[in-house]
Order: sequence, then C-alpha cells, then structure tokens
Amino acid sequence: MSDNATEATGSAGATGSTNAKQFREEDRAPMGMTFRVFIYLVAVHFIVAFFFLLFYLGGAK
Repeated sequence: MSDNATEATGSAGATGSTNAKQFREEDRAPMGMTFRVFIYLVAVHFIVAFFFLLFYLGGAK
C-alpha cells in the first residue's frame, strides 16, 4: 500500500509541483497593491497619531 502511495505522489509530484507554484503565484495579491495597502495603513496610523496628539495637547492645562 505504501508503494502505491509513493508511485501516486511521485508521478503527480513532478506536474503537481509546477501547478502548485502557479497556484501560489495566482493566489497572491499583486505587489503594487500590497505596497499601496501597506502605505495606506501607515498613513492612517500617522493621521490618527496626529489627531491623538492634537486632542492630548488641546486637553492639557
């Protein structure tokens, strides 16, 4: 039974590895979009930190 499992994975392994690699590349978001999302997240955090600073300084006496 283990010989059959080895043959099944061995014969499909050569074609399966290229299909798996293509699937991973297609499943991944484009690099440009990933970069833009990262920049947007950083920018939003800076804006929130700026508003927090304004409210903190505005409330100080």
